[in-house]
Amino acid sequence: MIFIVVKFKTKPEWADRWLDLVGPFTALTRAEAGNLWFDWSRSVDDPNEFVLVEAFFDQAAGEAHVGSAHFKAAMTELPPALASTPKIISQTIDASDWSEMGEMTVE
Repeated sequence: MIFIVVKFKTKPEWADRWLDLVGPFTALTRAEAGNLWFDWSRSVDDPNEFVLVEAFFDQAAGEAHVGSAHFKAAMTELPPALASTPKIISQTIDASDWSEMGEMTVE
C-alpha cells in the first residue's frame, strides 16, 4: 500500500472552516476504487494544524488519485487557506490495513 501523512498549517481565519473546505475533496477521494482511507485530525497543540492520514491500495491507485479532477481542483482551491506549504511523508509499505498494537492488547 501507499501510506501517506500530510501536515497542513492553515491561516488562523481558516482553521474553523478547514474541514468544510476539504469536505468535497475528502468525499470524492474516499469514493475512489483504490482508496483505503482518507482521515483528517486536528492537532491538540496547534488549532491551525491538520493532519491527513491516507492510504491507497497500490502505486496505480495513488497515481490515479493524483491524476483525478478533484485532486487537481484541490491543488488550486486549498492553498489560499494555508499559512505554509504542507509537509508530507509518503511510503510504500507491505500492508493492506492497520495492524493491532502488540504492546497494548484490549481484552
